[in-house]
Amino acid sequence: MDPIEFSTCDLCDPRKSDTGDAFRVLPEVFRSFGGRARFAGPVRTVRCFEDNTSVKAVLETPGHGAVLVVDGGGSRRRALVGGNIAASAAQNGWAGVVVHGAVRDTAEMAATDIGLLALGLIPMPSDRKSAGLVDIPLQIEGVWVRPGDWLYADADGVVVTAAPA
Repeated sequence: MDPIEFSTCDLCDPRKSDTGDAFRVLPEVFRSFGGRARFAGPVRTVRCFEDNTSVKAVLETPGHGAVLVVDGGGSRRRALVGGNIAASAAQNGWAGVVVHGAVRDTAEMAATDIGLLALGLIPMPSDRKSAGLVDIPLQIEGVWVRPGDWLYADADGVVVTAAPA
């Protein structure tokens, strides 16, 4: 899949005075771990805490160029995505994954053609205690991200829009 051509800076320039909810920018808290530096697509969501059962299940389905946003509660104690899950997501046509939590297997993820952003790294795998919630509105660092929104990510940041930009 060819990366979509866009710049988050160019998306922001005409909206610098926009105070509505249709255009949102996530705070600069994410680091890039995937092999794709720029990615965009319609949003799907998962909310879970230290258990990646639902993340794995969703990413094993056809992604059709979508981006999965995972609200892991900001936990950095257990990884919600690793090399195997990232590879599965890429094979299934996902454009990217944004994890408000930790990931692992950096070398494997960097070699995978998928966008992958997370708060940080931890070698500890996920615990399997309870599945998460899928396709619900999330609040990431105070910013709403909803299923069906569009997410654009590049080296300058992450932008979320209510419709394709």
